[in-house]
Amino acid sequence: MKNRVKELRIEYGITQQELADKVSVSSRTIISLEKQKYNPSVLLAYKIASVFNLPIEETFVFDEDDK
Repeated sequence: MKNRVKELRIEYGITQQELADKVSVSSRTIISLEKQKYNPSVLLAYKIASVFNLPIEETFVFDEDDK
């Protein structure tokens, strides 16, 4: 699964720590997400998408190679 977390975070002008605080995770989790090394739970994906006022499918994209 690919994500747009870094792109959106920069666009919205918030730091990794600020995003982490908003969704109640560590900044390390956000860093891992941005490096595409971590797939979030559905709940975390929803929380992150909500910060950006976007649906999950516009923040996280299922990659056919992930099957």
